[in-house]
Parts: sequence; structure tokens; C-alpha cells
Amino acid sequence: MSDISLGYTYWQDEEMWLGHLDEYPDYMTQGETMDELKENLIDIYKDLTEGHIPAVRHHAELVVA
Repeated sequence: MSDISLGYTYWQDEEMWLGHLDEYPDYMTQGETMDELKENLIDIYKDLTEGHIPAVRHHAELVVA
């Protein structure tokens, strides 16, 4: 399996780090450390792309001429 690079948005709220994958902003996760947050983001990516979460919302770009 080749490496995949994913954009993500994160922030700190008191003691916890929160974030979501930019492609899937509806699916947030958290961690006590940045490393834990990153691990959780990888886990949620796997769940989203392997069909473990039903009715996944996707993000796309629409070009309007």
C-alpha cells in the first residue's frame, strides 16, 4: 500500500485536540495529544473508505462556466 497524503483541520479545546479530515468535515475525532489525534484521523479515514460508516458524505468541487 502506498502512502496517501490527507489534509486535516485541527484545533485545541482546553486539554483535547480536535480535528477532521478536510475531505470529510462531518466526521470529527479527538485526542489527548496531537499524535493520538493523528492516529484517530487515520482510523476514521479507514472506516470511511472501507464502508464501515454508512451514508458517508463526500466533498467535491463543482466548476461552473
